[in-house]
Amino acid sequence: MRIGKVAERAGVSVRALRYYEEQGLVIADRSPSGHRQYPESAVERVKFIQLLYAAGLTSKAILQILPFLDTLVATTQMTRRLTDERARIRVKIDALTRAHDRLEELIRLAAEYQNSPATCSASADVAASHTSPPRH
Repeated sequence: MRIGKVAERAGVSVRALRYYEEQGLVIADRSPSGHRQYPESAVERVKFIQLLYAAGLTSKAILQILPFLDTLVATTQMTRRLTDERARIRVKIDALTRAHDRLEELIRLAAEYQNSPATCSASADVAASHTSPPRH
């Protein structure tokens, strides 16, 4: 499969695919004319790489994890790396969940107070004070 097709199906740019190849994350064969040829499995591999990047992994970390996809053989070091990355992601998820819950609470409060008569008159007072000429 040509580079443009892989990029399109994986939802990344051609430039990103070239970068992944430079980093050793994706391997392409070359046609006699020099065009990159990717296997069908490259699309899912690139999607997985994108997912790992989104989770905050570096190219180096991803490179250490990807061999497991190809061989389904995990060394002790690889298993430890996977476990460490999962724990790191869990901490981020927990922090994001707390932020989400707090925002949810603020949205609920905003909706509750938005219709409050006291808030409406207070808002009107604030608006009026901004439109009144300054007092000397």
